[in-house]
Amino acid sequence: MYIKLFIPGPVDVEADVLEKMATPQIAHRSKTATELQENISLKLQQLMYTKNTIILSTSSGSGIMEMAIRSLTGKRAAVFSVGAFGDRWYKMAITNGIEADLIKSEPGMPTTPEMVEEALKTGKYDVVTVTHNETSSGLMNPVEAIGEVVKKYPDVIYLVDTVSSLGGAKVEVDKCGIDLCLTSTQKCLGLPPGMSVAAISDKAISRAEAIGPKGFYLDLMNVVKRAKKDFQYPTTPTTPHMWALDYQLDKILNVEGLDNRFDRHTHLAQIVRDWAIKHFELFALEGYRSNTVTTIINTKGNSVAGLNKELAERGFMISNGYGDLKEKAFRIAHMADRKEEDLLALLKEIENIWNL
Repeated sequence: MYIKLFIPGPVDVEADVLEKMATPQIAHRSKTATELQENISLKLQQLMYTKNTIILSTSSGSGIMEMAIRSLTGKRAAVFSVGAFGDRWYKMAITNGIEADLIKSEPGMPTTPEMVEEALKTGKYDVVTVTHNETSSGLMNPVEAIGEVVKKYPDVIYLVDTVSSLGGAKVEVDKCGIDLCLTSTQKCLGLPPGMSVAAISDKAISRAEAIGPKGFYLDLMNVVKRAKKDFQYPTTPTTPHMWALDYQLDKILNVEGLDNRFDRHTHLAQIVRDWAIKHFELFALEGYRSNTVTTIINTKGNSVAGLNKELAERGFMISNGYGDLKEKAFRIAHMADRKEEDLLALLKEIENIWNL
């Protein structure tokens, strides 16, 4: 049975996008590969509202996260966390021998500009990491307001994880002053997992050059130098993903349109929030709730695992709470190319199963 995924990645992928992954193989050092990768870069710059250098990585988003924090931290990183994926930045730092401090918000609360200011005014840090959209808590951080704080500290590099938001929420990289903004294919971009992308500022590139090599595969400069030379990469890229991404970006930019896409995600999020407030409670603080995934407190104490088992028989899947929130909460994603009628059908099934 085909099960519609309402989990925060991987997402359902449209048939025409999947078909593009079956494009015949090309030589990854060919002129065709260069043209393909250049086209993708130009389109990603539009999606990310940036003039910065674009790189592609045949890895999950975690690959670029690790690449970034190990290649760009010269002194110490201030790692801000509102959940599991903010914590991951910190784990990557310490396992790579990078000096870092983990600065956590209370559950359901955002990273605030005031928190960032408090850390940076100590002069201890030359890197700030922020998770724009945290799928464990269903929270979206104010990356533009945080960026205004970081801009006051010209020696600080601003790293932002937009893995579960880019393509579903408007992220204006240059306006926010983001030095490295990364995302993955399997979330709001609506592709299968297997590739990640990033926009990197000249400031970040200069920092990486000054720090020097950091390994090989996860050395940022090793990737950037080749991308800037001819839009290619030092190791073999996943060309099937590239054909699909190039096609999907055309659909996002020229068929649906960016504003329409962002508005659709906001609309779907509001449907779920209204439904959740009617029957349960929301985990994230109002004003900071995600437009791509909603975390709902399981106030009725029902079995989320049992719900998912029943939903699977009806062709749907949601996510249990993450980590300590397992069974205490559940998550409904509404990202990528999700349609309103499918979301409404899911909510109706949950109402029927739990007698809401």
